[in-house]
This record gives sequence, C-alpha cells and structure tokens, in this order.
Amino acid sequence: MKSRAVVIKQPGSLALATLDLIAPEQDDVVVAVDYSGISTGTERLLFEGRMPSFPGMGYPLVPGYESTGRIVDAGINARDRIGERVFVPGASCFADARGLFGANAQRLVVPSVRATAIADELAEQGVLLALAATACHALFPNGHGAPAVLPELIVGHGALGRLLARLVLALDGDSPTVWENEPRRTAGATGYTVCRAEDDTRQDYRCIVDASGNADLLDTLIGRLARQGEIVLAGFYADRPSFGFAPAFMREARFRIAAEWQAADLSVVLQLLSTGRLSLDGLISHRYRAGEAATAYDTAFGDAESIKTLLD
Repeated sequence: MKSRAVVIKQPGSLALATLDLIAPEQDDVVVAVDYSGISTGTERLLFEGRMPSFPGMGYPLVPGYESTGRIVDAGINARDRIGERVFVPGASCFADARGLFGANAQRLVVPSVRATAIADELAEQGVLLALAATACHALFPNGHGAPAVLPELIVGHGALGRLLARLVLALDGDSPTVWENEPRRTAGATGYTVCRAEDDTRQDYRCIVDASGNADLLDTLIGRLARQGEIVLAGFYADRPSFGFAPAFMREARFRIAAEWQAADLSVVLQLLSTGRLSLDGLISHRYRAGEAATAYDTAFGDAESIKTLLD
C-alpha cells in the first residue's frame, strides 16, 4: 500500500509525498484518516530542527500525533473493528520515512491497541484528544483517584491552556486565572478570567501550570507562588529551563514535569466528553485541505489567531 503524507524532508522543508506503507500484521488495523491536527509545539521544533534527540529522530520524517479516521481494513485478529471511527496518536508505518510521530497521512497502519474508538459526532474535534489528555495528565500526577491541587494560574491561552482551564472547571475546581499577553488570543474564555501577566497582582498561587513552553518564565512564576506552591511544566521546552535559587528556596517551591499522556488520561477525557462536562467546541480555528499543507503549517506556526489548525 501507499499513502500521501506530510513529510518534513529536512529542517525548514515540508511537502506532501507518496510513501510506501508496511504491510499490516495480524493485530494491526488500517485507518483512512479524515482529519489531522498540527502541533505548534513538537511539530514546530521538528520543522525548525530544534527538537532534542529522541529515539527515532531523523529526516525525512512524517510528523503528527492528532489524527482521526475510520478503520477500513485489519489483520485477522482485528477484523471485527472494521468500520469504527478512531483516534490515532501516532504511527510508525512508513517504509521510506521515519514515523515521528507519524500520523499526518492519508492512510495509517497501526496496532489495534493504538487506535481508540471514539464517537462519530466527535469527527474533526477528535484531533484535540491528544492535547486534552495531555492537559489531564498535568492535573493527575499520581493516577486518577484524586487530582493534585488544581491550578489556580495557567500560563498561555492556546489550545492546551484553554483545555486546562476547561478541565479545572469540569472537575469542579475554582475558576482559574489564565495569563495571555497576545491580544488576539484573549477571547474565548468561558467561566474563567484571561489577563496580561502585568495586570495580575496576586502572589500566592498554590499551583501554576505553564502551557507556554517558554523556558524564560520560571523566575516570574516563582515570584507568584505561595509557600510550598507548585509549578507544573506542561509545555515542551527546547531551551534549558533555569531559575534563581534564592526565591525558590524561600518559598520551598516544588517543580513537576508533566510528561506524555497515558491511556488513563484519555479515558478520563472521553468520559467527561460523554457526560457533557467537558466541551471541545470553539478550539479549531483554521481548516485546510491536505493539498494546502504548506499553508496550513505556516498558519499554525505563524498566525497568533491559530488555536488549532487541522488538515482535512
């Protein structure tokens, strides 16, 4: 089989290409992809050549870990899943390109366990599930019996920041404050406050979640912490985070890194969506046909009004 796919040939060079797919094995499914989201964090680092070294890194590569579609074929052990709408968080199925993270393609071959069944009505909103699960993981560091202290301050009103705020409210937390200094990103808040950092005078936040990916903010955030407060790094940081020790020492500050989401996080998100406590409405800001991939990536990386850009 072959598939059209977004390929980053080398840093700064992106195009559509036709790639050979590996043959499905007995536990694999073949997914015809309807929609793929573009990540402004990891995919931007891949495109700019600034991604830290990970297993599987190298060029050419197929990016993407936010795809939804329908299972159209399967190996013998998964044929009962043909016809399901699924979310795919990445794939490594290309014979002539690296799959990091490998989901921005017309067709994918993935192990059945990597394809999560979702409701038909989610459709294009399914591309937001990876970010929603990432946000959930930042709130539940010790499993899902009970969350840690829910964030009172969230930094960044992009898609991840908005999902964090919505999850806090869905979990019956107090309305958080969200910092956003880009005027074109301040709209769209429901049930929480968005303001510029300099307009917020509070200095006793018990939990701050940074969704900006800006490694230079730590000193500012430490200055806003209550004693024994926690800062959660939920973005992805290409630059080395550092901070002044004395202010952190005086507050006995705690730092936590929220890593890759797990299956339990996605289950929580799907449950909250099914009960109506969490909504993904209004988060997809731009839509492009797959043939407009280069323009779509320019928009996702360069347009401040892009909250989530997807490829149809």
